[in-house]
This record gives sequence, structure tokens and C-alpha cells, in this order.
Amino acid sequence: MTVADFRAPLPPTAGIDVDRPGIPFTRLVRVELRKLVDTRASFWLTASIALISVIVTVAMLIANRNTPENLDLGEFFGMMNIPTAIILPILAILLVTGEWSQRTALTTFTIEPRRQRIIGAKLVASVITAVAAVAIALVLGVIGNGIAAIAFADPAGAWELGMAGFVNSFVIQAFGLLLGFAFAALILNTPGAIVAYFALPTALSVVSELVPWFKDNLGQWIDTTLTQMPFQSGEWATGGEWARLLVSAIVWIVIPLGLGIVRVMRSEIK
Repeated sequence: MTVADFRAPLPPTAGIDVDRPGIPFTRLVRVELRKLVDTRASFWLTASIALISVIVTVAMLIANRNTPENLDLGEFFGMMNIPTAIILPILAILLVTGEWSQRTALTTFTIEPRRQRIIGAKLVASVITAVAAVAIALVLGVIGNGIAAIAFADPAGAWELGMAGFVNSFVIQAFGLLLGFAFAALILNTPGAIVAYFALPTALSVVSELVPWFKDNLGQWIDTTLTQMPFQSGEWATGGEWARLLVSAIVWIVIPLGLGIVRVMRSEIK
């Protein structure tokens, strides 16, 4: 007998397709979309959007009962975008950091070892969510405007809403979501990313208000509060306003996201 006769047999490979293709990217996106709402925190955050929207609608109807000209579809649509713009970035943060704070990264990256595909699926899911947020805001706005048309006389309930309002709303929603996504990828910690998302832009806005030179020179290019302001109306933004928004996006989204992707790709999973 030889040494080879005493070697342990290799594990059986029957039933294992070594040439099996990777998980379809569309399936990864669907999984990430489901993660946005299937945890306890994300569920209640999503439910709070509906609750806040109802409160906003009631408040608008009461506050403008003597000024019905302020109760039109454009006003309702703009107000409905406020709760989603505040809460959806937090959902994007939870989508990214949940893998690390809940210790599911090992499972996720074992099922799909190519981490860049997971990051890409999360990013696509966030953009889809931004589109859905605008659609939901429109539906809620239509409901609120319909109530105003029934409860008050003309001009309440006017159905005028320009395309610029749609585009601007999507820009605001997408900017906020991607900003939260970038901070989450860079920090990989839920509390830290949420604090950074709210604190850093707020601190920069305070500096802009206290230091006029900074506001007139750098602030109008990197202060996200200032660069997003033209997109909070129903009018088309100018080329210069788009350029300032793009610069602030590079500073606050592209650079942190790039660094965050590098960190995710190199981080040790425990």
C-alpha cells in the first residue's frame, strides 16, 4: 500500500455547478429595495412619511382657509416633498450601514462576493427610491388638492403644476439620498452617518451666515443649503445654479462616495 491509499477522499461535488453564473443584478436590486422597508426601523420611518403627510395636509387646509389661492396642486406637491426629503436619506443610510451594524455583511458578501455589485445594487435602489418619492408626493398632493377643491371655493384646488416642479423635486430627493448614501459608505456606522448627514451641512450653513466672505465666495459653491435653494421652487434653474449644485455634489457626494467604496472593498468582515 502507498501513502496515496490513506489520503482522505475529496469532498463530493455532485450537484454543485461550478460554472453557475452570478446572481442577476436585477435580483440584487430587488433585494436591496426590500431591505429599505423590511426592518423595524425602516418600516416605521416609511410609515412616518404617511403620517407626517396627513398632518401637513390638514395643517395646510386649516392655515390657508382664508387664503384659498395658496391651496393648489403645486403648493401641495411641494409640501409633500418635505417629509420624504428628510426621511428618505436616513433610509439610504440604514440600507448601507445595516450590513455592518447588524452583522449581515458576511452573509451578503458570501452570497455575492463581488462587493462592487452589492454597492451598485444599493445605489440603484436609492435612485429608484428617489423617483418613487416624487411619485408618492404627487399622489399625496393630488389627494390634498382634491380635498381643498371640495372644501373651499375657487381658486382653491387649481391643478396647475409645471414640469420644472417635477424635475426640481427629483433633484432634491436624489441629492439628499445620495448624500446620505455617501456618508454611510464612508463611515459604515448608522449613528455616525446620521449625525454627519445632519450636522456637517448645518454647520456649513451656519458658517455661511456668520462669515459673509465665505458665503459670497466658497459658500455658494459648497454649501448644500445654498446650492439646493434654486431647486426648491417651481421655476427652471439657470446654468450657473446647475453648475454650483454640481460642484457641491462633487464635494459632498462624489468624493465621500468614492472613498467609501474603497473602504467597503477593503474592509475586513468580522
